Amino acid sequence: MPGPLDGVKVVDFTEIIAGPLAGRLLADQGADVIKVEPPWGEPWRLTQRFTPTESRTFMTYNRGKRSLPLNLTKEGAAEIIKRLIPEMDIALVNFRPDVAAKLGVDYETLSAINPRLIYCELTAYGREGPDAHRPGYDMIVQAMTGMVASETKTLDGVPSWVWSSPLIDTSAGICMAWSVCAALYARERTGVGQKIETSLLASALSLMGARFLHVESLDAETREKTIKELESKRLDGASYDEMVAVSPGSRRREHHGNLYYRVYYTKDAPIGVGCLSDPLRRRLLDTLGLTDDGMEPGWDSTTPESQAYNRALEKTAEELLASKSSAEWLEIFEDRGIPAGPVRFIEELFDDPQVVANGLVTETEHIQEGKVKMMGPMAHFRGTVPEPPQASPALGQHAAEILEWLGFTQQEIDAWRNDGVIA
Repeated sequence: MPGPLDGVKVVDFTEIIAGPLAGRLLADQGADVIKVEPPWGEPWRLTQRFTPTESRTFMTYNRGKRSLPLNLTKEGAAEIIKRLIPEMDIALVNFRPDVAAKLGVDYETLSAINPRLIYCELTAYGREGPDAHRPGYDMIVQAMTGMVASETKTLDGVPSWVWSSPLIDTSAGICMAWSVCAALYARERTGVGQKIETSLLASALSLMGARFLHVESLDAETREKTIKELESKRLDGASYDEMVAVSPGSRRREHHGNLYYRVYYTKDAPIGVGCLSDPLRRRLLDTLGLTDDGMEPGWDSTTPESQAYNRALEKTAEELLASKSSAEWLEIFEDRGIPAGPVRFIEELFDDPQVVANGLVTETEHIQEGKVKMMGPMAHFRGTVPEPPQASPALGQHAAEILEWLGFTQQEIDAWRNDGVIA
């Protein structure tokens, strides 16, 4: 049985991570995704590559697609686009707002060719506002949205980005795929396509969760005071740590998460322990033979005495966890129903029984590089089951078959190849 997006056709004009991930997610569910990239290959093909046109990052975000290398700056490309777009249901774009128009793949141009087209545009900061024209990447948006400050993470005293994994790009890619599926459903009712706009900025603020929440009755006075103090600190040339100390929303507050939701070093290896509810926290205390005054009503966690108490309690817990092996503690926690797990390394996960049992690793055959193992589909459909994911395309692997499918002659294809329109 075909996948839930079988028959849906997508043209993917995107590069790097977020946009390509959106296309990959749609391909995973059965959509036919045509990746339009420059004749020399999109930048992610050429970043940390291990062959002239392949890299790990490109393979990760572009599986299941067909490659159509096309130089959009050349006149002949417009003729191909005019023939391609009427066949498409979805277009994915992640250029700066002005670039898409220069290349002739903006919404106004493409929707005039196909009014049923669903056009999803990802920008760094959104279409409006003073930063709309600026380029941006995951790490820059982390800095600009308070995410770096909220984690108070430094490297040699300098603010550092929060995750080496591109969480903003990843969440933006998921947002694009989710949005176009909703638009497909709307088009079934109305018969009309539409434009969708999203941004890295939007994804970053969504990832902030409850930290990006302003309750007027609780936060107005504190927020106004904090902004004034930050402005004053900047003028005084304060250090990053001094700036972080000013902001209640950014610094790591002294709370019991350091005892109940963290990684501990056991006698032989680190493990993660997560107790986010009151019953789980009390169960952990009982298991360790500890009491915590901070769990009782009326406790003020902001006083120096309370903070010293918390640190002492945390140290006692660390010493207790260090007295037994990781296997012993995991068995104890399993028996008590306390969430815990070992700290593993990525290399171990390809053969991990839990990962394998749930189809979260898939093996594909790349036309040039052979066997490739990578992340399997994020969701499994039990009614409309997609075909197993295919490997990322080699540069230009499908150019001829796509152009022939669009009705172009071999003579036209050869002429465009000679002119550098296609690769």
